[in-house]
Amino acid sequence: MKYSIENQKIIAVIDNYFKGIFEGDVSKLKSIFHPNALLFGDIANEAYFKHVDEYLEIVNNRKSPKENNENFKMEIISIEILGNNAVAKLHVPMLGFNYYDLLSLSKVDGQWLIVNKLFTHIL
Repeated sequence: MKYSIENQKIIAVIDNYFKGIFEGDVSKLKSIFHPNALLFGDIANEAYFKHVDEYLEIVNNRKSPKENNENFKMEIISIEILGNNAVAKLHVPMLGFNYYDLLSLSKVDGQWLIVNKLFTHIL
């Protein structure tokens, strides 16, 4: 399938997102999140709200899926681009959860960055 250049750039960001959370690579994640990004979701029916810095600290201090010898099963479901904004729907099974993420991305100074992460665990 042929993708636009912008679509390819977004896929590269998502690939780094997947690698960052799978490997616990905070520097990789920091490079793709906007410094003011927010994360919303639920974990086991508990509301979850964090600033990106808090989230990165959690990632840094937990055992990564790779360290847990999990198989990499993360995948892109869809990407929709509207001008300098985009939404990506992802399936992110890891750490015993069946996460679905909706990432909002914006093109800032020519670079696609994640500005918001909305996620949930589906049984």
